[in-house]
Amino acid sequence: MLLWPQPSRNTFLHAFGAGAGALALAAAAPLAAQDGAATGAGTVEEPEGESPTDLPPPPDAVIVAQSDLDPPPTAEFNEAGERQIAFASDILSYDSDADIVTAEGNVVLRSGERSVRADSVSWSRRTGVILASGNVRFVDENGNQLFSDQVELTDEFEAGALENLLLALRQGGRLAARRGLRETDGTIALQEAAYSACAVVTPEGCNKDPSWRITADRVIYDPQDSRLRFQGAYLELFGARILPLPGLAIRTDGGAVSGFLVPDLRFSESNGVEVSGSYYIRLADNKDLTVSAYAFTEAPPMVSAQWRHLTDKGAYQITGYATNSRRFTDATRTDTFESEPRGYLFANGKFQFTPEWSLTSSVRLASDRTFLRRYDISRDDRLRSMVDLERIDRNSYFSLAGWATQTLRLNQDQGQVPIALPAMDYRLRLDEPVLGGKVELQANTLAIMRAEGQDTQRAFARAKWDLRKILGLGQVVTLTGLLRGDVYHSNNNFLTQTVSYRGENGWQARGVALGALDVEWPFVGELLGGTQVFTPRVQLVVTPPIRNLAIPNEDARAIDLEDSNLFALNRFPGYDRIEDGARITYGFDWQLRRPGWEVKTTLGQSYRLDADRDIFPDGTGLSEKVSDIVGRTELRFRDFVKLTHRFRLDKDNLAVRRNEFDATVGTSATYVEVGYLRLDRNITSVEDLQDREELRAAARLSFANYWSVFGSGVFNLTNREEDLSLSSDGFQPIRTRLGLAYQDDCLELGLTWRRDYVSAGDAERGDTFQLYFSLKNLGFR
Repeated sequence: MLLWPQPSRNTFLHAFGAGAGALALAAAAPLAAQDGAATGAGTVEEPEGESPTDLPPPPDAVIVAQSDLDPPPTAEFNEAGERQIAFASDILSYDSDADIVTAEGNVVLRSGERSVRADSVSWSRRTGVILASGNVRFVDENGNQLFSDQVELTDEFEAGALENLLLALRQGGRLAARRGLRETDGTIALQEAAYSACAVVTPEGCNKDPSWRITADRVIYDPQDSRLRFQGAYLELFGARILPLPGLAIRTDGGAVSGFLVPDLRFSESNGVEVSGSYYIRLADNKDLTVSAYAFTEAPPMVSAQWRHLTDKGAYQITGYATNSRRFTDATRTDTFESEPRGYLFANGKFQFTPEWSLTSSVRLASDRTFLRRYDISRDDRLRSMVDLERIDRNSYFSLAGWATQTLRLNQDQGQVPIALPAMDYRLRLDEPVLGGKVELQANTLAIMRAEGQDTQRAFARAKWDLRKILGLGQVVTLTGLLRGDVYHSNNNFLTQTVSYRGENGWQARGVALGALDVEWPFVGELLGGTQVFTPRVQLVVTPPIRNLAIPNEDARAIDLEDSNLFALNRFPGYDRIEDGARITYGFDWQLRRPGWEVKTTLGQSYRLDADRDIFPDGTGLSEKVSDIVGRTELRFRDFVKLTHRFRLDKDNLAVRRNEFDATVGTSATYVEVGYLRLDRNITSVEDLQDREELRAAARLSFANYWSVFGSGVFNLTNREEDLSLSSDGFQPIRTRLGLAYQDDCLELGLTWRRDYVSAGDAERGDTFQLYFSLKNLGFR
């Protein structure tokens, strides 16, 4: 036996010539051989003119070396097509009798993108088998890591038999098994295996049991399609086996695969106990289908399906529900259909044909007005369907659209609900300034049809000019000029109940001219260790008299003075009404910013120079010369406190006509949300502007790392004096909810209780209980 001295540069590259049948040693740096080397022992210094592969192997030699670095990357195959394996280790020995090379101490083997780390590696040159043992980590070309006590590799650097292994997949997820075998094609067959996508170590580095895992008698991992196939699989939650999963297969790269989804369980007053299950069909990478079935103890079964498709121009999806059940046709529950086909269709999509042209569409249709609420699909009281063809470029916008609405309100006449088709809008912004200002041109048409009501057609053309300047003392001055011409046609006007909305029958025309001057003057200074900005603002708007009441009002009905429209050129929300006359609007914005804090306040009022406007209903805050006072205050403290208060004060007695709070206090895990709205306008002539008072509240409290309790409620505080159509005494719960939830990095589950206090046809008031869970990183909902 011969012991070599420690080299001065301590990095060696040892290369196995797979299939060559010879051991080759190549030094990373030339080293001098010790004088008097034994006969037959090769040195690490290459003799001149000889190749390392020509050296005879040492009959009995031990080389002791220090390895600080991994072996450098090498080509996976040599010119002869043979796999090259580079390695580094602390100790290398060769048994000439057994023809076995052994590397010990921090052994690293690398071939292309594959690598192995182990305490010890032995290579039998006779069989070509490489055996790695002791803290083995094998990394394949896909980045998956295999940990084991012992791994058997072939001379093609393929893992073979495995014992007590852990497979950490690159895209997430871990597989543990008692035994395994890696085939030459990369497929790994595991026996007595368990899979989980949960973290097994906390952020602090402590061991953590996964909240869920799938156990199986056998698991096949195919790296070619990144898929795991389970045989004899069961789902375990917190160590308890709860659900068999026959035929389970999942993708390890985050993609979806066909299979059953986790069922849902709930109880409701309308349907009794509900159990639903779904089967997901992955037809291709760009399209899939989910089919679901629902069984109820108090209602006939229901089915649904969802189709999704991603094309080269866009995407769309179609969802449908179908059943046959009893329903009530009115709020009194006296007119009943014992058995009738019922369902719901929802489809939407968007297609981008060119960078400028796109098509957006949505269809929502229900068989009746209570289907969605009874089966807890949606609580919308109207369903909108639309199609919109758009072209957008740097200076222009074009839209050709159509809109239809299905009402789900039990006491509303569907024949009075409008259909808007077509609705066309075109806008063009000129590149060249005109008199120093920007010019925008607009053309718009709209046709509104009703089955049992007023029909209206409208067209107008508009030109708007804006000039914005900053003066020497910092004032921001904006000049605006607007010209517009309108043409209207309407019939069956008498069918509109509100007289001010009707307009005059037949053809009507009007012209609109508007001029405005807007001045803002910001002042910046320091306050309370922060920066404040105080910006007074004054606006003058002048418009000649307009034939407003001769024109039907379809899109400008819900008029109300707010902080958001205080300085608008037209305080009506649409085009059919234009605020005429001359008015001055004045107010200010104030803002204070400190580290972690921000406060913003807006306050303002307007004064009309001419007579009262009869187009404004009393109570809107705009019906007299002097308007009400409106304002908004926002307070924010880091991401912990967010508060918004909006208000309107009566100009005569400062009575609160609008009082609205929205507040959030807390973090994303523990928080309280409160929303309050009171409208005290005393408007009785317009159905769109009824008084309301409502309270909304929600809270969540987190505890024990992953657990939380939560609750929410919606309460109607409107009384009979404020709205004669209501039977409320001033406190009527609409809906409340309470629940317990668990959520970690890979599991979400919970139990919720919800109570509805108002019945709507066959959607009965009462309690609903739901038990749900979602396995993250597994494709289960």
